[in-house]
Amino acid sequence: MGKAPEYKEKLDAWIDAHREEMIEDLKTLVRINSIRGEAKEGMPYGEGPAAVIAAMQKLMESYGLSVTNYENYCVTGDLDGAGEKALDILAHLDVVPVSEDWTVTKPFEPLVVGDRIYGRGTCDDKGPGVAALYAVRAVKELGFPLKRGVRLVYGSDEECGSSDLEYYYSKEKEAEYTFSPDADFPLINIEKARLSKTFCAESAQEEALPALLRFEAGSKANVVPGKAEAVFAGLKEEDLKKAVKQLEKETGVTVSCAADGALYRVEVKGASGHAASPEAGNNALTALLRLTVLLPLAESDVTEKMHVLAALFPHGDWGGKALKVDMSDEESGDLTLSLDVLNYKDGKIEGIFDCRAPLIATDENLTLVLRKTFAEAGFSMEEGGMNPAHAVSADSFFVRTLLDCYELYSGQKGKTLAIGGGTYVHELERGVAFGCAEEGVDTHMHGDDEYMKLSVMVMSAKIFADAILRLCM
Repeated sequence: MGKAPEYKEKLDAWIDAHREEMIEDLKTLVRINSIRGEAKEGMPYGEGPAAVIAAMQKLMESYGLSVTNYENYCVTGDLDGAGEKALDILAHLDVVPVSEDWTVTKPFEPLVVGDRIYGRGTCDDKGPGVAALYAVRAVKELGFPLKRGVRLVYGSDEECGSSDLEYYYSKEKEAEYTFSPDADFPLINIEKARLSKTFCAESAQEEALPALLRFEAGSKANVVPGKAEAVFAGLKEEDLKKAVKQLEKETGVTVSCAADGALYRVEVKGASGHAASPEAGNNALTALLRLTVLLPLAESDVTEKMHVLAALFPHGDWGGKALKVDMSDEESGDLTLSLDVLNYKDGKIEGIFDCRAPLIATDENLTLVLRKTFAEAGFSMEEGGMNPAHAVSADSFFVRTLLDCYELYSGQKGKTLAIGGGTYVHELERGVAFGCAEEGVDTHMHGDDEYMKLSVMVMSAKIFADAILRLCM
């Protein structure tokens, strides 16, 4: 770890002295329900996102920043007197929906408990956004002279596709350096390519029994389904029990069966997860596909197609081995692939898979291979190629500088990370994700009882201020 800069003691003291103000500003933002709503005039994402943009605008103006509101898509704050802008810091103020199952506090009633502040958006991404605000405020109020400018950019549609940034960058140029505190420390410089496609087939409806009548699993392409359901006709109870017992032993899922006249309704429960890390879940869909193989179903077109899918997407294969697209590289890691949606009813089968691919993946060695495999299996796959990977060199001055700042304040060795998910900077050529979550710490992001550690928020403000000074002074 390098030598601490001369300004460190002064910077640390200022941020520590403003800790309580930082918490109160975060509470102000968290109290605003900024879930995307119905668009209205002047409010592209509804009243909540517009209200939180207005609140941040008021905060930045009160701290003497030069503020611009981009039609309530984004709001920016600049330090006056600096030269040409060199650094953008992107954070978002919109949040995901909430449930009624919070236990510590209500989602929009922020509460400090020990070193944690609870509330929707505390860690994603209002808390990190406030840390960035106080980093800029510290630089301004301590009077550090900057040769180049820094801009805070706060958006309001990250959770629903980042059209806020699309609007902003239709009017502004990407800065030389950009980071977003909307992910993990130490630093994410590689985001894998994504290929998510629908496939379908028509199947003749056979009358032979036993038969599969309906199959339903998953609702979103990027979520590994934790539940799957099917309806069978003509099964013997002992055959069903035998197959279920074997399935539970093989896969670790739980299965419940209910007789409905001559039909059996079967529900499989696994564990949901994000498609970027399918190994962290237990895919109920692929387990139910496996059940169609274990059951003594009559020969039919739909039985054959389900057996084919079970072979192409075997339970526990999240690396695409059965599909012959497994690949890996040292820099970005392994390919992951999961079958996340599958429905069958009235002779029509339709599914969606989600693949996160390393830097060596191309449409030739991935997309076309999958399209050919599906065609040979009797399925048509949606047209189009993959969304390219995003990568910034780990050896760049920008990345090395940010990691130096992280090491100084965290006491941990800095390193770059490659992830399967996409961050707020995925479409920016020179953007990286930098903070604020700690590796291995579950802050319940997107879940009930979301929280941010106050010590991490304060540390992040110091890291970001240090980065501003190293890059812009």
